[in-house]
Parts: sequence; C-alpha cells; structure tokens
Amino acid sequence: MPNAPTSYETIVLGAGAAGLFHAGLAGQRGRRVLVIDHAKRPADKVRISGGGRCNFTNLETRADRFLSQNPHFAKSALARYTAWDFISLMAAHGLTYTEKHKGQLFCDQKSGAIIQMLLDECDKGDAEIRLSTEVSGVTHTDGRFTVETSSGAASAERLIVATGGLSIPKMGATGLAYDIARQFGHDIVETRPGLVPFTFSGELGEKFASISGVATPVLASVPGARFDEDLLFTHRGLSGPAALQTSSYWHQGDPLSLSLLTKADLGDALRAAKQAAPKQTLAKALEAHFPARLADLIADLGPIAQDARLADLSHVAIDEFAAFLKDWRVPPMGTEGYRTAEVTVGGIATDGLDQKTMESRHVPGLHFIGECVDVTGWLGGYNFQWAWASAHAAAIL
Repeated sequence: MPNAPTSYETIVLGAGAAGLFHAGLAGQRGRRVLVIDHAKRPADKVRISGGGRCNFTNLETRADRFLSQNPHFAKSALARYTAWDFISLMAAHGLTYTEKHKGQLFCDQKSGAIIQMLLDECDKGDAEIRLSTEVSGVTHTDGRFTVETSSGAASAERLIVATGGLSIPKMGATGLAYDIARQFGHDIVETRPGLVPFTFSGELGEKFASISGVATPVLASVPGARFDEDLLFTHRGLSGPAALQTSSYWHQGDPLSLSLLTKADLGDALRAAKQAAPKQTLAKALEAHFPARLADLIADLGPIAQDARLADLSHVAIDEFAAFLKDWRVPPMGTEGYRTAEVTVGGIATDGLDQKTMESRHVPGLHFIGECVDVTGWLGGYNFQWAWASAHAAAIL
C-alpha cells in the first residue's frame, strides 16, 4: 500500500517571489508549511531581475498601473501591503536600496540578497522547501488537498498556487497554475506575452537592425495606452522601456505609433536651420536632434528625400515631416514571445477569486497568487509588488 500523505496546514506550489514570501508569512503565523517547486534552486526569476539587482518594487504603485479585466481587483491587496511595508522588511534584514527612474527601487546588495531574505523568512516560520520535485496531480477530498509529487504525496487544508505564468520557459515556466484553476472550475483570461520586445520583418526590420543599439526618447502609443520612455532599436526590432510597456497592451494587428521627442518644436527648428545653413541636407540637420544613424533612418523613411537640401524645402514640406515624426506608424510583425517576456498578461480570471484573500470562490482553501492571476503590472517593480501584496493577502487569514 502507498504511504499516507505527509500532513501540513498549507502547501505552496512555487518557490518564486510570491510563493516564498507567502510561506514565510504563513509559517510565522504558526502554520505548518510545505513549499514545492520543480526547479533546482528557488526564485530564479528574482535572481535575474533588474539585471541582477532586483527592481523589487515601485514607489508609484497604484491599481491603475496594472492590467486586468477587473481593474479594481488589485486595489485591496495593494492597499494592505505597500512598497513601504516591503522596504521595512528589507531594513530589518539590513538591506538597502537605490531609487532610480520613475519610482523604481533596486536592492543595493543585489538580487541574491532578496532571495536570501525570503529564505530566511521561511526559516523563521519553519517552512519546509522541496526543490527538484515534480507535481503530478492535485485532488480535493473532505476539505483537504492532496498533492502527488515525485517525492511522495502531501496533504493540507490550504493550497496556495504560486507557480507563475508562461514567461521565460527556459527558466521552468509552465501552465500548471492554469491547469489547476481549470480543474477546479475557474476561467482563464486569454494569455499573451507582456513586457516583451517587438519584432519586425521586411525592409523595416532590416533598417531597424542597421541601427541596432541606438536609443532615443519617444512617446509610444498603442490603442488604450501610451508611455513616455526610451526606445531601443535592436537586430530584431524594438525594445527598451517604451516598447516593453506598450507590448503589454498590444494585440496582433494593432498600430504602434512613435512620437519622436525633441527639446524644441521640430518644425521651428528645421525652419531656423534652413535660414542658418540652407545648403545642409535634411538628414544632416536632423543630427542636431537625434543620433546620427537614427537621423539618417528617419530622413530615409519620411515624406521628404533624405538628401534634399533645406533650401529646397517649403514650410509646408517641413511641417509635413514634423507631423510624420509626431505620429510615425510602425507595424510590428509580432513580439519575441514568452521566450523573453518578463510577464504573462491574462491568467486566472479574478471574478472567481476573493480580492481580499485570493481565495477561490469555488473551492474553500484554494488560493492563487502572483503572476498566474489576471493582474499584470507595468515595467519597473510593479509585478514584484503584486507578488508581495497578493501573497500577503492570502497569508493573513
């Protein structure tokens, strides 16, 4: 006969940011906790975040910076566990941070220190962590969940699913959370890659590749969103914060509009350049406002011949070119997909979850936290703050 399942009060599936944080909180509230993950080491996505420095939260966190079919769902959890709460926890562990662009906070001691803090919090709560352990099935009978794994079965009255989404499969991402959700009657909002570079094909793709490495500030827009950020041209298309932010809102076939930002009104600047140096070409004049390779590219793609002399351009032509740069439409072929996506947009529908506890409305004791839920933050620490806040919401019952 098979051995009886080992008994716990809480089983957490996933040893990432949300799962480890929840395990520490639940353990310190007196619960016997088991964390299960198929990876060889915990929190690999935390390890690579922020270039290894872990952009662990954002001081400007608020619910309207998260995508969800229910834009109000995240409000409760985010209000009850804030960026300052996590900062206080870091301070208790002797960790410090640096604030960068637009409220982004990075750990001075790098991402490994954040992971160790999470593990130390688990140790304080006597949470058991089983790595390199595959989950083969979950059942629910008589108020208890039984999880079948490669290291034997375990059971608990509470199951916390924190296995993330589909982004970066080479780091072990799977659809396990969605499978469990469907098994227990939950709907899944269609998923797609988010915070991911755009790809381009044909002549435009070749031209972008030719200036790979060039960056410039833009106002990037897709239907429903626009971001004032830096854009980076790559061998495959467009990246940088402007592309990553808009990608979360982008759907196949949507236009991507780029408004190239300059300190001066470009029309006025070109008219002044025409008076000062009328023999100058349009491409050369644009170098006063953009990197040289980008100036050549936009002069080539715009409505005026790039070798045209300023003296030969009418005010109407100059205004037409300035208007082109305020709404430069570039049609992406697609994105780089889950391979490089930082997050998964969509996920477990929030109408099946209690916003205060992340508990299933269908099965008592079942909770979904972190990236697997249909709550996706902007670039810049927002998704980590959702991990901390949702994990906390499910732990304080």
